[in-house]
Amino acid sequence: MRLAFILSEIGSGLRRNLTMVISVILVTFISLTFVGAAGMLQLQINQMKGYWYDKVQVAIFLCSEGSAAAGCASGPVTEEQQKNLEALLRSPAVAQYINEFQFESKEDAYGHFKEQFSNSPIVDSVAPDQLPASFRINMKDPEKYQIISETFASQPGVESVIDQRKILEQLFSVMNGASVVAVVIAAVMIVCAILLIATTIRLSAFSRRRETGIMRLVGASKTVIQLPFILEGVIAALIGAALASGTLWAVSYFFLGDLSKQFQDTPFISPSQTLVLVPALFALGVILAGISSLLTLRRYLRV
Repeated sequence: MRLAFILSEIGSGLRRNLTMVISVILVTFISLTFVGAAGMLQLQINQMKGYWYDKVQVAIFLCSEGSAAAGCASGPVTEEQQKNLEALLRSPAVAQYINEFQFESKEDAYGHFKEQFSNSPIVDSVAPDQLPASFRINMKDPEKYQIISETFASQPGVESVIDQRKILEQLFSVMNGASVVAVVIAAVMIVCAILLIATTIRLSAFSRRRETGIMRLVGASKTVIQLPFILEGVIAALIGAALASGTLWAVSYFFLGDLSKQFQDTPFISPSQTLVLVPALFALGVILAGISSLLTLRRYLRV
């Protein structure tokens, strides 16, 4: 009997404040979507880091004609200097940090350059002699890049030592910035959701003030009086969380799935990985609704 009464009160409250309930659903949906988007960005960043950090190379660029670096004061790298550098790479002191290395000649560098910028007019303005030869090194531990840099930066014939991970760090910092922006927007929308839920509960309590007064007179418990109002907010928040979860899954399945087909060398998160965020979104929705409902009821029902 009590359960049937609570369910009827919930249905009555949802019908009376349908417009406000829809507003709560939409605001909760938008706020939780931003929260989920920030979570997806972090998942994507972590996946790309794990993938690309294993593939990044340390490049030792050799002196070429016209190099202005201090180590190239004597001119382009000589064959003897190149052999000495290769011997140093094979030495036990350095080899323990290296998985493998390969030499890239000027012609090889030019071929890779043409592939990378095949659709750019810059290809026609670059000649093979303008690109330096280099040693490309795959590290066992990319964090040990500094050892290679200190060892080779001052060697004769070396123009510079570049860690490709620095380029990736710039990309990841931009993505982290976007994630922070999403979190800030989500925080603002969550505040809006809390206010809307509180307003909805207050209107519902005001419209049923006669019923709640009678319930107090007949000795109804605080739980029986408050529970219908709380569940109204929770139901609206759960619907918003479900819409947000569905949106994030659709983005990962359709948008990221299409990108993964176009850019097969880049690891994108899968729809199943996105589902990890779903329990957190539902829990956050319930917490928002529960807190705002209890605070509102304590003030306006005074039971």
